Amino acid sequence: MALGLYHYLAKAWKRPYDGEMGILLKRRLSQWRREPTVVRVEKPLRLDRARALGYKAKQGIIVVRVRVKKGGRKRPRPKGGRVPSKMGQLSYTPKKSLRWIAEEKAARKYPNLEVLNSYWVGEDGQYKYFEVILVDPHHPAIKSDKELNWICSNKHRGRVFRGLTSAGKKSRGLRNKGKGAEKIRPSIRAHGRRGK
Repeated sequence: MALGLYHYLAKAWKRPYDGEMGILLKRRLSQWRREPTVVRVEKPLRLDRARALGYKAKQGIIVVRVRVKKGGRKRPRPKGGRVPSKMGQLSYTPKKSLRWIAEEKAARKYPNLEVLNSYWVGEDGQYKYFEVILVDPHHPAIKSDKELNWICSNKHRGRVFRGLTSAGKKSRGLRNKGKGAEKIRPSIRAHGRRGK
């Protein structure tokens, strides 16, 4: 049985640092480091992944590459006196995943577009790189597309900032359902407020 192009693309991205693929990726990373944080790209690097997440090569859909710094975050230094170890500055990790942060960066750069989805395309010692698929909900080509016109509804406005994308839902724990997931719906904060 003959296998299609997308099968081999997916197989190559399973181990992206091996062989010729690894050499290409290292070259790309050295170039990406010199570019701005959010860069619009002509076409997706991982076509199989982009198509699986809803990308179509048509008007009203664009792809941007976003760079996000890896590692934990610093907290503001407290004004009151403390022992240095109790200052509470380092070793804090954000509650959002880096992929979700990348989607937000893309949405801020293109405020008239909505985030559809995103995927990983590479990382080095300092940064992670993601490609984010953005859709124009006001474009006639999107409004007439039966598979994508759900995003034109007003209730999907600013969906990335409300944690409604795939990365947002994963960070909020919404991949779990049923027994053992009682405390995460409608949100962790809302559950904490119950009975008060």
